[in-house]
Amino acid sequence: MNPADDAAMTLALSEARQAGRLGDVPVGAVVCGPDGAVLAVGRNSREADHDPTAHAEVLALRAAGAQLGSWRLDGCTLVVTLEPCTMCAGAAVLARVARVVLGAWDPKAGATGSVRDVVRDSRLNHRIEVVGGVREQECSAVLREFFRAHRA
Repeated sequence: MNPADDAAMTLALSEARQAGRLGDVPVGAVVCGPDGAVLAVGRNSREADHDPTAHAEVLALRAAGAQLGSWRLDGCTLVVTLEPCTMCAGAAVLARVARVVLGAWDPKAGATGSVRDVVRDSRLNHRIEVVGGVREQECSAVLREFFRAHRA
């Protein structure tokens, strides 16, 4: 495992746990620059913000763009605890990120290789490298615990 990806996933997991404590589905995301430095973090805040687009990835991408002063995130890596959905995968493509590093795969709504593969669709003008299963057990456990508590 790439040590920089592992360190970013630690931060993404922290964001995910915080989202869960605040009542949102526990997903966290981090955007790292081409040099590996953390540019931005995000966590799900759909419930808190009453915003259907307030997914961790979208919020992290927005914050990274603001940090860089550009919507183009060339050479950047998006690290996220759960495989991005179609909206988030599309946002990553449009932001021109180079890599998506994900923890848990999403067999219901994933769009980076499991159900769909938006980020490598040959019809689009940009494709993204996907590194999956980084700390998958830990990322999955955070989600399972959240849903177990909310279904009880």
